[in-house]
Amino acid sequence: MASVYIETSIVSYLTARASRDLVIAAHCQITQEWWEMRRDAFDLYTAQPVIKEASAGDPEMVAKRLAVLDGIPLLMVNQVANDLAKTLVTRGPIPPKAAIDALHIATATVHSMDYLLTWNCKHIANAEMQHAIAKRCHAAGFKMPVLCTPEELSGS
Repeated sequence: MASVYIETSIVSYLTARASRDLVIAAHCQITQEWWEMRRDAFDLYTAQPVIKEASAGDPEMVAKRLAVLDGIPLLMVNQVANDLAKTLVTRGPIPPKAAIDALHIATATVHSMDYLLTWNCKHIANAEMQHAIAKRCHAAGFKMPVLCTPEELSGS
């Protein structure tokens, strides 16, 4: 089975309160449908930075996010992942303010994930940045996972 790193935005949209914003509402619906219909087709993984991000904010929403993450195996954020994340920030293309995004990418990469599932299209699932991210990962001896949204990983 293919492996998927679940990034924080996925659990956030999965557990979000109803929104009148059409884009947010659509992302929530697509995420919920993916979770119900597609997640069993993959081996899911996450990492401690996701747990940390999901633990911030409203206690009720924190409880919902952590319940979703419960039971999903955690990938270790090791020195190799930290080094790759640092490279993605210091040598580009990830800006310093998005260092946590670089750590998500690096952790998924060093653990040979097939996919990194996210709604973060600014710094992760960004078509204009993916070539540069892949190049940095390759230079470090790794193959970058496919960085995508649930909509893109919806099957045939």
